[in-house]
Amino acid sequence: MENELWTKVYQIVQRLSNNKRPKRATYNDADILLTYLWAVLHDRPVYWACQKTNWPIHYRRRNLPNPSTMTRRLRTESIQQLIQQVEKELINQCPPRICRWIDAKPLPVSRSSKDKDAAYGHAEYGMSKGYKLHAVADESQGFVVWAVRPMNYHEATVANELIAKIDDEGYLVGDGAYDKNRLYDMAGQKSIQFIAPQRIKNAKSIGHRRHSPYRLRALSLQKHCFGQELLQSRNNIETMFGQLTNLGCGLSPLPNWVRRQFRVEMWVRAKIIIYHIWRQKVRPNAA
Repeated sequence: MENELWTKVYQIVQRLSNNKRPKRATYNDADILLTYLWAVLHDRPVYWACQKTNWPIHYRRRNLPNPSTMTRRLRTESIQQLIQQVEKELINQCPPRICRWIDAKPLPVSRSSKDKDAAYGHAEYGMSKGYKLHAVADESQGFVVWAVRPMNYHEATVANELIAKIDDEGYLVGDGAYDKNRLYDMAGQKSIQFIAPQRIKNAKSIGHRRHSPYRLRALSLQKHCFGQELLQSRNNIETMFGQLTNLGCGLSPLPNWVRRQFRVEMWVRAKIIIYHIWRQKVRPNAA
């Protein structure tokens, strides 16, 4: 399985990189990104992937960048564009569905961590320190847009950024934390019907303040079977988060060497790329 995933990653990166190389650079962008993805695939730090003994024999003929070169080049614009192109390529291989879901997953770190970007916030079992992965998921395309933010960022706040990046029309389903008028308006302006259960359960009315017409429509939909089915389908994003984290080379708890927001985002993006390849190769019916 690992070899199959790596073969697909290697082919996509080589094709999209087009042998692009910065001036006076020894290694092209594909060399840098593939070395990083090899480390992520095996849940190892970057310096581990810079050692030839940790590669299959048929790859050892290549010269490998040293850790300092990796640290510097991974932050360059060309590498960032390349890894995003790889992710987008995998997403666009499947057509979008009419219904998508939005949710967040905590990525905790140790409470004694010196990570200056990590923060305390609400996690699954009370307060925790770390980050959160906020994502919009599609049953066909996987995680179409996402963002990593410190744990203290509220889901509805980051949802503004995610909705702004969605281009396809349809339905977007979230839980009660996303029941905000501004999110309904923002989604409605992009021809997306946002739908979420009321934050206050068993409320007799919605009050007298101004409400978004899209929120009123969502509340009306929830009175019918179609609306209830949309809300129930939101459990699918929990399944996808579970697959992402339970996959053998998936997004397990953040290792000790993945700290600060830039490194966390890079690690998560690489893991999502691996997850998308796994979905399309092992579970083709999911698309």
